[in-house]
Amino acid sequence: MKTRSFKQYFITGLLVWLPMGITVWVLTWLVGLLDSIFLAVLYAADSLIPGMHKLAEALRGVPGLGVMLVAIVIFSTGVFVANIFGQWMLRQWDNLMNRIPVVRSIYTSVKQVADTLFSGTGNAFSKALLVQYPREGSWTIAFLTGTPGGEVAKHLDQPMVSVYVPTTPNPTSGFFLMMPTADVIELDMSVDDALKYIISMGVVVPGGPDQIPSVESSAAKPSL
Repeated sequence: MKTRSFKQYFITGLLVWLPMGITVWVLTWLVGLLDSIFLAVLYAADSLIPGMHKLAEALRGVPGLGVMLVAIVIFSTGVFVANIFGQWMLRQWDNLMNRIPVVRSIYTSVKQVADTLFSGTGNAFSKALLVQYPREGSWTIAFLTGTPGGEVAKHLDQPMVSVYVPTTPNPTSGFFLMMPTADVIELDMSVDDALKYIISMGVVVPGGPDQIPSVESSAAKPSL
């Protein structure tokens, strides 16, 4: 009985500290990555502006400085391209990138995906869907990414939608499918709730209780 109680208390404590520890680890890794990128830029700029390496050494011990500077640069860029002159400069930059053979394909693809995902007028990942995948009778959650168009739409004989089926627990990889509109079910669920459901492998149910199991509830479960 004592061994069983110790195990249950240990698991309950683990459920408290594990999410917190992983969150701190991810944030620490992200801050360190941005700081290292910022310092690398300063070291690279030393060839153009002598003395930049001294500034990099002085700023090395300031944690989170890279995050703040990256945020400032992104915000300043958004303010700059919001006016007419900034938009003209952006078009000139796009034209330059489109003239470089290898860079053109990469830059154009990334720009189109970014515009679709982050643009306020885009419809990517706007709805959570329930689809049958990978076979009939097996259901999973997918996200609406749009409708087929261009050459692909000419060969489709019925209304179709484009969906993204993520993998679990890593939703950044998945499968792109075109499915008949009649075969998908739109869920009354936000995209954030659907992502939590996928990442947790079905443990965190949208609309259900979001709490850590207590020792008493664990003890009530029959042991296998």
